[in-house]
Amino acid sequence: MTTEQSSVARTCASRPRSEAAFARAREVLVGGVNSPVRAFGSVGGTPVTVARAHGAYIEDLDGHRYIDLVGTWGPAIVGHAHPAVLDAVREAAERGLSFGAPCEDETRLGELVLSALPGHDRIRFVNSGTEACMSAIRLARAATGRQKIVKFAGNYHGHSDSMLVAAGSGAATHGVPTSPGVSQATAAGTVVVAYNDADAVARVFAEIGPDIAAVVVEPVAGNMGFVPPVGGFLQRLRELCTAHGAVLIFDEVMTGFRVAWGGYQRVCGIRPDLTCLGKVIGGGMPVAAYAGPARLMDQVSPLGPVYQAGTLSGNPVGMAAGLATLGICKAEGFYDRLGLLTARLADGLAGAGRGAGVAVSTGSLGGMFGFSFSAEPVRNFAEAQACDHKLFNRFFHAMLDRGVWLAPSGYEAAFVSAAHTEADIDAVIGAAADALAEVA
Repeated sequence: MTTEQSSVARTCASRPRSEAAFARAREVLVGGVNSPVRAFGSVGGTPVTVARAHGAYIEDLDGHRYIDLVGTWGPAIVGHAHPAVLDAVREAAERGLSFGAPCEDETRLGELVLSALPGHDRIRFVNSGTEACMSAIRLARAATGRQKIVKFAGNYHGHSDSMLVAAGSGAATHGVPTSPGVSQATAAGTVVVAYNDADAVARVFAEIGPDIAAVVVEPVAGNMGFVPPVGGFLQRLRELCTAHGAVLIFDEVMTGFRVAWGGYQRVCGIRPDLTCLGKVIGGGMPVAAYAGPARLMDQVSPLGPVYQAGTLSGNPVGMAAGLATLGICKAEGFYDRLGLLTARLADGLAGAGRGAGVAVSTGSLGGMFGFSFSAEPVRNFAEAQACDHKLFNRFFHAMLDRGVWLAPSGYEAAFVSAAHTEADIDAVIGAAADALAEVA
């Protein structure tokens, strides 16, 4: 690479206003951020402070523009500040920001979401994926009268106490808290096994099946990179839950309406008992939900004894944003084009790796993709941990300097939006080839 090429490629390297903004933020915000990964603790360096976002791009305080492959961690499927979504939000906001009472758009959005989820009759809107998963787990425990939950290492279901648990020393041993403040008693109710290991789940059911209330799973893992299920894995979970009377919960907070209309359950043809949703269904607003058949959902208050409430749940502005976003996603050919564009990027990143003599494993589905510095596709959390994360950290900063916005962690999936063009994708591929030539 010539000196001229280097200076052109690294136009986003200097960010004095972001550095000053982060220094100020650290005086008032915990760690300078309101969600840990934003602090750049994994990749090092100073976080970039965003000033605005539009379409496929975000812009920082220093005026640098980046091709955005984070998409506010998934919701920006139609691009940032889409005119139709903005119009819907403005119209709703003019009627009032929050009612704490029913509004018609709750029903409209509920009908639209349920129309895409076979076997789901009822939905309850909440404000975050954490709240959705926490509530679904509570419902599963109440419906079964059991206490144990099975989850998978590397899957993330929010920061409720029972989900901040790591594996114990044996297949069905008590879980271990992964955060101070999570009690041993709470952790004991969660069993953690390896993702994509159906035999391990079968062994857990053989040992403590009558105690298992639910199995909760990301059908496509997005919090240890992009890790799809191996053949037969989800079907085996369905069979085991059915045979033992446990509730199968699909956490589609990330994949719901991202990888296909409705989510991954529409791709794989496997029907969970409960589905957790978020991100896309709120169009960028803090909206999430859990849904399922009437036999389960009607056990939630006010119809049943399982209590769950929220003043801002069903917020009219969030409902309007979700309706506008899903209306765009429902258009014929939307997911076909998005999938082709995302696959083009994944293939291009693999090619950039080959060109630099670096092992890069990639994959994509719908508008969701991932890559890891690994010779083989990642199938579970242990394999995700074994990837070359030091190389990722160098690559992250090299890409940032070249105007490409990636998640600041090698354990995150990435996203393409309908606002991205083929030219954007090719620019990212070119930047990756350039970056790898520098840092590999």
